[in-house]
This record gives sequence, structure tokens and C-alpha cells, in this order.
Amino acid sequence: MANLVFNTALGRLAHYASLPATNDALVMVPLEAAGLVDDATMRDYDDLGSLLAGASNEQTTMGRKTLTGVTATVDDANDRVNLDAADVTWTAATGNAIGAVVIGYVPDTTAPSDAAVIPLTKHDVTMSPDGSDFTLTISDFARSSSTA
Repeated sequence: MANLVFNTALGRLAHYASLPATNDALVMVPLEAAGLVDDATMRDYDDLGSLLAGASNEQTTMGRKTLTGVTATVDDANDRVNLDAADVTWTAATGNAIGAVVIGYVPDTTAPSDAAVIPLTKHDVTMSPDGSDFTLTISDFARSSSTA
């Protein structure tokens, strides 16, 4: 579950997770543990370009992953929408330690630009790549409700 929802994504999570455009996607971006800004600072970034221009660094050795199996399911019993995706695996992961991952909405995958990627959620992840495969289990990466 998300540790924070970016201010720019509040109220839009279910819409973006429904992947409303023709060539859109959700992408997971690993962030290095060193230099990672606190949540109060992180939540104010309006796009991935500005987030990465700050003190937080993308862990580029492992690389970004496009989420698959993305679903937005209405849960009437709990008055919320559950947002889920298939688990993500990095094969033979190497590079600097990971402190978090950000899931962002890419409005056009044919011409992606970090300035156009809308950060949706940030998840604290502690991982030191050692050449082994690393699978990040996703179980409702976010839930959106009118009472949250």
C-alpha cells in the first residue's frame, strides 16, 4: 500500500489507473536510498521530471518497469476503489540501494517525457541489489475512498 499519494494525484487515482488514453501506462520508478527526500517534500512534486531534478535520484541500473495487469475495482462494501497490478520482477538486480519506488502515470508511451509523467504514489522499499532476482509484490498499490 502506498506510503503517500502525491498532491497532484489526489482524487485522480482511479481515473489514471483505468488507463483512459490510447497509449498510456503506469510505470514504476525505483529511487535510490541515498538522497531520498522526506514525504513532506516528495508529495509536492507535480511531475517526475521535477522529482528527479531534486535531491532524489532514480536507480537507473535496475530501470523502470511498466505495470501490467492494472485494475481499478470498485469495492462497494468498503466504499472505496482498490488499485492493483501484477507483481514486478527485476532480473539479476544490481546497482545502488533502493529506498522507495514511485508509480507514475505516463499519458503517452509513444513519446514519453519525465515532465509529462504524473507521480501517483510512493512506496517505501528497502532493497540492496546483489545480482539476484528481486520481485516486488503488489497487493492493492493504493486505495481511494471518500473517507481517506
